[in-house]
Amino acid sequence: MKPQPSASELAILKALWQQSPLSAREIHQRIEDQLGWSYSSTRKTLDRMQDKGLLQAFEVHGLKVFEAGADKVETLAAYARDFAERVLEIKGPVPASFFAGSELLSEAELKDLEALLAQSGKTKEGEKEDKNGGEDD
Repeated sequence: MKPQPSASELAILKALWQQSPLSAREIHQRIEDQLGWSYSSTRKTLDRMQDKGLLQAFEVHGLKVFEAGADKVETLAAYARDFAERVLEIKGPVPASFFAGSELLSEAELKDLEALLAQSGKTKEGEKEDKNGGEDD
């Protein structure tokens, strides 16, 4: 399983989810206003993300380009679950309506996300039942 990306890594992934593949320079141009980074910081982060499996790199006409290695729907679902649990203290499934109006997700991706969030809520409830059941023995 891939690690959850940091906020700056997420900015890079979002650029790649919107258009892919992109060169390091193209990625930097899309995120530099948001992150205020130098080009060398972008390059270093791209290398680390590739090591983590969050990005894939290959060459096109002699130019190294990148595409997301992290699935958009799975990554956003993990962020939503983390936020719901740690910040909002929601103990069940996260409603997909949380993402209504998102310009990042298509209708099909919203449906996939809804299914993934519902599935993760059932898994969490099942884990609680297993833990509680084991304590009563």
